[in-house]
Amino acid sequence: MAKDSKNLRAGIEVRKKDNESTGSLSRRFLQRVRQSEILMETRERQYTRPIKNRRARRKSALVRSQRREEYKVLRKWGRKK
Repeated sequence: MAKDSKNLRAGIEVRKKDNESTGSLSRRFLQRVRQSEILMETRERQYTRPIKNRRARRKSALVRSQRREEYKVLRKWGRKK
């Protein structure tokens, strides 16, 4: 089961009618997608990152500070510009 019930959505289904062209079928499908606003939601969420927990934030801060120190040493010895 999903974490958030809002994220759980039924798939969009469109069946071909008698004597219907594939162009009109795809047009109907795209219309349903636009009306359901699924595409808008996914575009909004596309670049959002999940919030890190406290332990992960501390670990990344330690890694950053270690890299900063390594960079200072390398720069001191002329290995980095």
